[in-house]
Amino acid sequence: MAKHQFQTEIGQLLKLMTHSLYSNKEIFIRELVSNSSDAIDKFNYLQLTDENFKEDNWTGKINVNLDEADGSLTIGDNGLGMNEDDLINHLGTIAKSGTKSFVESLTGDAKKDSNLIGQFGVGFYSVFMVADKVDVITKKAGEDQAYMFSTDGTGEFEIKPVTKEEHGTVVYIKLKEEEKEFLSKWRTQEVIKKYSNHIAYPIMMHFSEDETTGEGDDAVTTKVKKSEQANAATALWTLSKSELKKDDYIEFYKTLSHGDDEPLTYLHNKVEGAQEFTTLFYIPKTAPMDLYRADYQSAVKLYVKRVFITDDDKELLPTYLRFVKGIIDSEDLPLNVSREILQENRILANIKQNATKKILQAIKKLKDEDATTFTEQYNKVIKEGIFQDHTNKELLLEIVKYKSSTEDGMVSLDDYISRGDSEKKEIYYITGEDEKVLRNSPLLEAYKKANIEVLILDDKEIDEIVTPSIGTFKEWALKDITTIDAPDSKTEEEKEEISKEFKSLTDRIKEALGEEVKEVKTTSRLTSSPSCVVKDANDPMAGMAHMFAQMGQEMPETPLILEVNPEHAMIQKLDKLEDATRFADMAWILLDSAKLSEGIEPKDKSAFASRIAKVATEAL
Repeated sequence: MAKHQFQTEIGQLLKLMTHSLYSNKEIFIRELVSNSSDAIDKFNYLQLTDENFKEDNWTGKINVNLDEADGSLTIGDNGLGMNEDDLINHLGTIAKSGTKSFVESLTGDAKKDSNLIGQFGVGFYSVFMVADKVDVITKKAGEDQAYMFSTDGTGEFEIKPVTKEEHGTVVYIKLKEEEKEFLSKWRTQEVIKKYSNHIAYPIMMHFSEDETTGEGDDAVTTKVKKSEQANAATALWTLSKSELKKDDYIEFYKTLSHGDDEPLTYLHNKVEGAQEFTTLFYIPKTAPMDLYRADYQSAVKLYVKRVFITDDDKELLPTYLRFVKGIIDSEDLPLNVSREILQENRILANIKQNATKKILQAIKKLKDEDATTFTEQYNKVIKEGIFQDHTNKELLLEIVKYKSSTEDGMVSLDDYISRGDSEKKEIYYITGEDEKVLRNSPLLEAYKKANIEVLILDDKEIDEIVTPSIGTFKEWALKDITTIDAPDSKTEEEKEEISKEFKSLTDRIKEALGEEVKEVKTTSRLTSSPSCVVKDANDPMAGMAHMFAQMGQEMPETPLILEVNPEHAMIQKLDKLEDATRFADMAWILLDSAKLSEGIEPKDKSAFASRIAKVATEAL
């Protein structure tokens, strides 16, 4: 018998299970039954595709045994099973970084935290909410030796060789004294129907019931062993929509999501014709915790003729739809399709294209509170899709939402167009990291004065890459206000005159700032601020942000253009200032304060503070 220490994170998890999560203890049945179903899925695939694993008359089944005399509950299956390495890797260690994420994601709300258990693939450990001791007896298909994994949920576990005839896994749970409610047939059956009714394999419950024979003084009561099937055992997605109610879809979602929340929406489609396939997809109300992790877990399962193939193929849907959970079941793919073939398979490509369109159309139909919830949770990944998915770009652009300089809440591009200038056909936007800074940007002053709406894009990292790639939407051009002239009532001749009048001043400011700015010029875009900084739209580097981002490199710094407001008293006084030192200080203050207004830090913060103090002292 070999003793092993649990991985540190597993130890934290076990402590959590035994001391914290009491509100939703019943989920341990859901998790263990789900694990059994997955193991049967894997063996079913092997025995249909690999001659070495073919077994006559094999059918997958799950057994739940209630033993009141022993105080134990046992959940077993005839699935793939595990060997010693599997036991160590799957139960003693979590190779994925998900366990750490799980522990970090805990809210302190026991109900919410228990719903996280299955999401992170750590559902087995939920058994320690009810168990004093757990033995896992298992034998891997194709191998001779069986093993038993034993632990009381503290810091250690033991593994030893045992004898077991059939491949598969049996989890023996010695229940805590206060958890004997799960030995009641009615209680456990209720839990199975609630969470596992549409597990595709029969779940057989084995229990003892009192049975009385004879009457009166001759009556004798004995314990009789009985067996009943506890679930419907139908693959829900194979049923027609007319046979199903909303509650059926919601309960099935809970088995997929390992949670108790309802989905935001769901869509069930069967396609017949040249290709036959069925899809059942759900959009969760809350984004998965690993949504922005490179090692995110795919939540879509692929079946062929109801035989499970994989739940770990990120090619089944575009990556920007990685939050979608559900099923794809094809009638046309070969059962022994390999992962390499899947990635280039024409049938699967067509299914992916059809499924993507259907999902986006369902998202577009969301209304009111549901639409708001979707935007709060998934707006950023929809922006990813705009950049990645040219086929569905228009549909994605109808879904994505933005903050607005004139409207409350989030607005769509269609909303903007309905209020915009139908002759100019331009959609104005500004990008940055901080919504408050953007709303107070001097660059908005002329637009506010002209009552023109500007979209506030504060997901800088993605907006600066994605938005320039959009180009146009329904013939309306998207315009970055930092690279175009602002709305203005002055004619070109009037602007030219002002530029000439202040040329001496802008030349002096450029000389004072040197290479720190590309150009200094007068502007009519400002109403109350003395200066602002803008990008040069003609700079070849301006449109290359996405290229550098794709390479994982920082964008090289490009000099900005400083624009000054000739109608501002500070600029008019500066034009008359002869003291070269004071003039240089004021030129730098103009630049650094304009940068700060756009959320850009001055290059030399201490020099900026020193200049402000100096000028303020002179003013006093």
